Amino acid sequence: MTVEFVGIDPDTDRDHCPTVWVDPEAQEILLQGWKPTPETQADCEGSSPANGPVPDSEAVVRIPARMIPMIREACDVVERAQLR
Repeated sequence: MTVEFVGIDPDTDRDHCPTVWVDPEAQEILLQGWKPTPETQADCEGSSPANGPVPDSEAVVRIPARMIPMIREACDVVERAQLR
């Protein structure tokens, strides 16, 4: 798997840095973000149509809204990869 860096939180302190990458071959977006509080995790699980809690192989992450342009760019990269 070869991932491409898309962007990092512009307000990062370089120790706590939400980040966006894409894997064009797998057509996936990868996100690094903050872990939710237990209350937020429970809210997410309670509002999901999935059965039960988030599996150990998955995660809920928080991404600041200021990163929306990077997430849009990541979506564009993955969409372009689909057209190849």
